[in-house]
Amino acid sequence: MNKNRIDALTDGIIAIIITIMVLEMKTPHEASWKALAAMLPVFVSYVSSYISIGIYWGNHHHIMHTLPLVNSKIIWANFTLLFFLSLVPFTTKWMGETHFDKIPVFLYALNFVFTGAAYYILQQTIIASWQHETSLMTALKKQGKRGRITGAIYFVAMLFALFIPQISAVCFLVINIVWLIPDRNIEKALLVKVKHNKQQHD
Repeated sequence: MNKNRIDALTDGIIAIIITIMVLEMKTPHEASWKALAAMLPVFVSYVSSYISIGIYWGNHHHIMHTLPLVNSKIIWANFTLLFFLSLVPFTTKWMGETHFDKIPVFLYALNFVFTGAAYYILQQTIIASWQHETSLMTALKKQGKRGRITGAIYFVAMLFALFIPQISAVCFLVINIVWLIPDRNIEKALLVKVKHNKQQHD
């Protein structure tokens, strides 16, 4: 199957997820700084999720550009990732509205543990399907190592959520900072592939 359809579907669903999150942020009932300050946990949880989803979208964009075609295994691995991403607005809202209480923070971290696992499965499915694309597959494997570290941090955040949820919030911040650093390996591999394809057409 042509990868453009799965790209378009993923882009649309992620756009809807972000739209739902921002619509869930209600304006304060009073025109005061105090009322606005009370909304801070909601805003912080929104920013955390917005950055996380943006990171997933960017990485998804990169790995999909490594593929000439997609098969049924890749399609269903992608749907699994989208399922867990679609739960983010719910866990984000609950965590923000309860001011980072223990159970909501635990569920939020658990949500991203499963999301990270789904993304890792998507990566491995792509690697298994296109092993002959050596430079791109090597780049994906390196990204997979970073993903496993991220998953471990989310797991730690999930455990701390039941005792000291503030530490979990710090873990979320650290993860976002780590992934905001661009992965040059895939970008370089994509550039090499584009140049190679151009030379073949010339």
